[in-house]
Amino acid sequence: MRLLKEWNQIVKKKIKLYDSTLRDGAQTKGVNFSLNDKLKIISLLDEIGIDYIEGGWPGANPTDNVFFQKLPKLRNSKAVAFGMMRKFGKSSQNDSGLNAVLNSGVSTVCLVGKSWDFHVKNALKIPLNKNLDMISDTIAFACKRVDEVLFDAEHFFDGYKNNKEYSLNSIKRAYDAGANWIILCDTNGGTLPHELENIFNEVKKVVPESMIGVHFHNDTDNATYNSLESIRQGITQVQGTFNGLGERCGNANLINVAANAILKMGFECSLKKKIHNLTFASRFIDETLNRESQRNLPFVGSAAFAHKGGLHIAAVEKDPRCYEHIDPKQIGNERVLVVSNQSGKSNIINKLKKLKINVQNKEKKVIKFLEKIKEQEFLGYAYDGAEASFELLAKRVFQRFKEFYNLENFKVSDEKRKNIKNEFVPFSEARVKIFVGKKSFYSAAEGNGPIHALDMALRNALIKFYPRIKKLNLVDYKVRILTPQDGTKALVRVRIESKNDKLKWSTIGVSHNVIDASYIALNDSITYHLLKS
Repeated sequence: MRLLKEWNQIVKKKIKLYDSTLRDGAQTKGVNFSLNDKLKIISLLDEIGIDYIEGGWPGANPTDNVFFQKLPKLRNSKAVAFGMMRKFGKSSQNDSGLNAVLNSGVSTVCLVGKSWDFHVKNALKIPLNKNLDMISDTIAFACKRVDEVLFDAEHFFDGYKNNKEYSLNSIKRAYDAGANWIILCDTNGGTLPHELENIFNEVKKVVPESMIGVHFHNDTDNATYNSLESIRQGITQVQGTFNGLGERCGNANLINVAANAILKMGFECSLKKKIHNLTFASRFIDETLNRESQRNLPFVGSAAFAHKGGLHIAAVEKDPRCYEHIDPKQIGNERVLVVSNQSGKSNIINKLKKLKINVQNKEKKVIKFLEKIKEQEFLGYAYDGAEASFELLAKRVFQRFKEFYNLENFKVSDEKRKNIKNEFVPFSEARVKIFVGKKSFYSAAEGNGPIHALDMALRNALIKFYPRIKKLNLVDYKVRILTPQDGTKALVRVRIESKNDKLKWSTIGVSHNVIDASYIALNDSITYHLLKS
């Protein structure tokens, strides 16, 4: 009874989720956030209810500087600026790097400091007591300037194992100086779950457990386990990144931590109300970064609830609980029965019903459409992040969909010319001929590049017949190489994000020719806009 009472007390605690995708995630090999990427992702994370969103390091690079200047107004989350302790030999008032963080315009900051004596001696190369003074001075100064200060105790767990007294002293200095949160970081990712209880028991002697957070890296594949065990031990803030992004093996995957904490362990969390959006958020971030989503990601992967074995499928069709630990709909995913034609058909029918496309008495057509989708996906189409192209494909198959225009031909040229200063400058031109009904329209346009020129030429040809084309805006354009082994002959996928005054959507095109792939996506974007407007 005593253990049950203690467990119920823990469950009642509300866990805070802290996302560092936009800073820590940027250290992932191959990941580079544009300003637009960061603005889109922080809006998404705010929408689903992440408590803290670390936006970046003001003063460290131009992108982060502009990001904090253009930071959208958040409704559910706190934006956090990341920085570090004042430099040795400088006062907090005169440290430009520290003040860039404190002047970033946000009311919450996370400041990293050394808690491992090895790093103080070998990286900072300063006396141990001087590092403690830097922590005290910086945190006290920051607390006077902003509403909330988090102390990021870098390499805390390594520091504890090497010099317990010094690591505990470092976080006590931050706490005594006024820090609102003390974050214990496993920066090398080498801590194992069984080590945590004893360490936390000692930490709680100097810092209240309600003010302790954790941040685990995944170098031993224990980041999720460590995060959940920390919560079970009474820790109330967990940090991580979406999809586990980060340097080396990545950070704790905040999706796995949140899903387990809420659905399995019963903890309260702001994300709970929007947990059904986790799958969308995971894939949205990957698409924004032009990355292929991992199929076998727990909870949100496209194969997370995919069943292929015959016995498994038979059991799942009778009762999904046989081989599914949760209902995939809880986190916005879906069940996939790989070898069952009927189940494949039912998935497609459900999608079509959402689009208000009637498929009654069209069984053969549904099966052909399913085969068409599989053929397209084999070629490289990915409709998860291109809902507009999927809808148009469905309407072209099941409805008497009349195209708004038909292409007769287009020609795109790209060259370099010398200007009056004898400098080489690029020059792009596109020529387009289309039919609207039986009327032909011809247009030529110049652009900043071949795709821009093609877009302008299409608009010029269409605007005479469809003036509402003016309200269409292309907001993002990404190219992904699908077959890099083929070199310059590779298959490419183009994804275009568009919006008008009411909607935002994505379209996709695949071809061995990047201009052709771009036209396919561009044509779908224009068609979708005309259809919806």
